Amino acid sequence: MNHDTYSNAYIRGILTSCRSFAFVGASPTPSRPSYFAMKYLMAKGFRVIPVNPVYAGELLLGQKIYASLADIEGPVEVVDIFRNSAAALLVTREAIAIGAKVVWMQLGVRNDEAATLAEDAGLKVVMNRCPKIEYGRLSGEIGWVGVNRCLIDNRKPHLFGKGGTLKHRA
Repeated sequence: MNHDTYSNAYIRGILTSCRSFAFVGASPTPSRPSYFAMKYLMAKGFRVIPVNPVYAGELLLGQKIYASLADIEGPVEVVDIFRNSAAALLVTREAIAIGAKVVWMQLGVRNDEAATLAEDAGLKVVMNRCPKIEYGRLSGEIGWVGVNRCLIDNRKPHLFGKGGTLKHRA
């Protein structure tokens, strides 16, 4: 797969079929990207599990912080990596070990070896993207101001059906 670009259908497929994310490298600092991405996805109905050994056992946005992916109770579909590119390989190995379906590397994170390893194990891979931004873009929230249509108006695009919202599988 070409990881320089992703089709809307590929990203939409992940965001509509997966309901649980583990945020590896989650931060309790409100100004950090992991914090507001977690808050946003939770508001959209996703289960988001923070993973950070420094804060293990504490709460982040009401969710218990785990020390590692292996410590998480219950299934995790998407492992979202808020660590540097070098750390992505180890996190990907852990994602495979817990049976995740997707490895998602945040903006600025790219590791082709990790991507190949994940794909060889049957996982989907997204690199250098943010699920918060992608959800907003594909649901029309960002498009309300013309960002993804190159046209500024106040009409919501109807990409996913009535109201321009993503449809989730129950």
